[in-house]
Amino acid sequence: MPEAPKCPQKAGEEESVVAAENKKVLEFIEDITMNADQVQPKVLAEILSRNANVEYLQRHGLGGHTDAQTFKKTMPVITYEDIQPDINRIANGDKSPILCSQPISEFLTSSGTSGGERKLMPTIEEELGRRSKLYSLLMPVMSQFVPGLEQGKGMYFLFIKYEAKTPGGLAARPVLTSYYKSSYFKNRQPDPYTNYTSPNEAILCPDSYQSMYAQMLCGLCQRHEVLRVGAVFASGFIRAIRFLEKHWKPLCNDIRTGTVNSQITEPSVREAVMRILRPDPKLADFVEGECKKERWQGIITRIWPNTKYVDVIVTGTMSQYIPTLDYYSNGLPLVCTMYASSECYFGVNLNPLCKPSEVSYTLIPTMAYFEFLPIHNDKEQQEELVDLTDVKLGQEYELVVTTYAGLYRYRVGDVLRVSGFKNKAPQFNFVCRKNVVLSIDSDKTDEVELQNAVKNAVTHLLPFDAHLTEYTSYADTTTIPGHYVLFWELTLKGSTPVHPSVFEDCCLAIEESLNSVYRQGRVADKSIGALEIKVVEEGTFDKLMDYAISLGASINQYKTPRCVKFAPIIELLNSRVVSSFFSPKCPKWIPGHKQWATMHMD
Repeated sequence: MPEAPKCPQKAGEEESVVAAENKKVLEFIEDITMNADQVQPKVLAEILSRNANVEYLQRHGLGGHTDAQTFKKTMPVITYEDIQPDINRIANGDKSPILCSQPISEFLTSSGTSGGERKLMPTIEEELGRRSKLYSLLMPVMSQFVPGLEQGKGMYFLFIKYEAKTPGGLAARPVLTSYYKSSYFKNRQPDPYTNYTSPNEAILCPDSYQSMYAQMLCGLCQRHEVLRVGAVFASGFIRAIRFLEKHWKPLCNDIRTGTVNSQITEPSVREAVMRILRPDPKLADFVEGECKKERWQGIITRIWPNTKYVDVIVTGTMSQYIPTLDYYSNGLPLVCTMYASSECYFGVNLNPLCKPSEVSYTLIPTMAYFEFLPIHNDKEQQEELVDLTDVKLGQEYELVVTTYAGLYRYRVGDVLRVSGFKNKAPQFNFVCRKNVVLSIDSDKTDEVELQNAVKNAVTHLLPFDAHLTEYTSYADTTTIPGHYVLFWELTLKGSTPVHPSVFEDCCLAIEESLNSVYRQGRVADKSIGALEIKVVEEGTFDKLMDYAISLGASINQYKTPRCVKFAPIIELLNSRVVSSFFSPKCPKWIPGHKQWATMHMD
């Protein structure tokens, strides 16, 4: 969602103005990457000087110093848990400068969790400008590879998520919800790069069904103008295509008659759609004809024939969706444009048409102060952190950031591999989130959390003298939405057979034990399907070990993997399934943190 420069209204002048603005942006990228080694110390000095008197820096004895050497000697490298007491104070209404000299304007809720609840990242008003700056780099970069994008529209499926208020009255919401609700997005100047088929009113509609319906309807009506399609994550875009599969009949009816379905009740959304919708029986017949066909291969290029690429995140766990995207898009380029998180916006992909497996991001040195914790054989060495311009090609690091909004030497939890350099600025492949074993959408479940959830569930088996011998899991994305699958091998000593409802209770117990991001995906966002337990034959996990050893694993060091991704292993497990069970209902979930529900708002 780039924030491109303002353009004059005269169409004749537009192209040359866009070209001139693009040139300016590319020169900016050239300049800051060429001088990354000088920019970074300045960024750190600026952050530390403006926050010299905050409680956190004083507590650690930084004493107003702004140089990197003293900073590194004095300030600890931290995780979320280290600053959680400070975060809680701010959330509960303490307005003193604890982490940042500027007022905390809201909290951005991370998809990473702590104690089962979303992490709260403090942010300040000016960060919206910094994030907009990064967006403004995307399309000038893209235009070098795909010219003429300013002559059409982008069909992007963008949504806001639930938000909560902290006891102190600050909004707590995902970073994109914050951005879409800001004046930077809502009041953006008309320009060719932020020209979307979806009206703002549809994007900002809190009802996800009405939002999706309206955005799809508007996208269909403007099909010839669409030059690029996308969503934030690959999973979100696939959900949009699946939505079309399910709802093409009422959508076609609306196009045919020029009226909006009565299920769309939000007046502002209806009004916005009616500005675009006209009775068009010919278009309705065409869309119906395509959607009726048995095969949906290439549906994107069939309905939106001028599409040049699909703009979605397909790195990390999202790579599991690449085959599905290729099927629906007839192999259009899959483009990952930027690398960002709730903590900070980091960088851009300067070679956006590369293969998904080769995506690398150039960190923009003005966004934050970056350090890197070297990782060797998946173990952290107690060694000095490395500066942005001192990383080594091929080496893996954990990203550590110091931000303008009050995070100091904060471990983001992302593992990156240095793939090259743009001038003096390194480029990184995203390797993984640390410790994450399962992910469907924005959920991230680690091994410890999964283990605890399973432990809670197996108590349901005890009355039947049934015991869990071994288990593993995988994220099944062949279903839409995807869902977690657990393979259980049991030892049954009791004479009473375990009733199917007991296994269903086990499924639900696991879901109830998982973090709030997972439960929100199940309950509110509908982005994750019901969890499934597949009971396998006795001896299955011995077969799994035999298979791993045949591939070269050491018998002495073999441990059952708690998550499997390798297709032959999943096939082996599936071939030995004797029964399967699904969670019978959604787990409990409420917006905001659990403890806030019991507190009164200020």
